[in-house]
Amino acid sequence: MTEKRYMEMEGACVCGKVRFKAQKVDLHAGACHCSTCRNWGGPYMAVDCGRAVEFENEDSIKVYDSSMWAERGFCSNCGSHLFYRLKESGQYGMSVGLFDPKDFEFDHQYFIDQKPAFYSFANKTNDLTGPELFAKFGAE
Repeated sequence: MTEKRYMEMEGACVCGKVRFKAQKVDLHAGACHCSTCRNWGGPYMAVDCGRAVEFENEDSIKVYDSSMWAERGFCSNCGSHLFYRLKESGQYGMSVGLFDPKDFEFDHQYFIDQKPAFYSFANKTNDLTGPELFAKFGAE
C-alpha cells in the first residue's frame, strides 16, 4: 500500500438534497465484499473520511442499524448510499462515487473470502478476509 494521502472534499447525493463536506478524505479507495454490502448493492466502494463530516439537510438522511458495530446512511429522497459509519468511533466510510473519481487510487479489498466468483477487479490490491480485517482493527 502506498503512503496515505488526504484531502478536504465536498459531495452530494444523486438528487443534490444531501450535501456534505469531509475534512479528511483518504484518497485510497476500497471495496467491501461482505454479504451486507453486497445486499446493499455492493460491492461497496468506499473511502475513509474519519469523523469530520458535515452534512446539509440532515433531515433527509435515513440511517439503518446494519450490525452491532455499524450503521448505514442514505438519502431518503433519491436513495443514494451515503455512508457506512462505525458506531463506537463515529468514523465514516463514504461512498466513493459521491466524490470526483480522478482523485482516488483503488488499493484494498475487504472480506475477499466472501467475494462471489462471478466478478473480479483487475487492480492489484491489498486483500483481507473477514477474520483478517477484524484482527487488524480489533473488532469482532
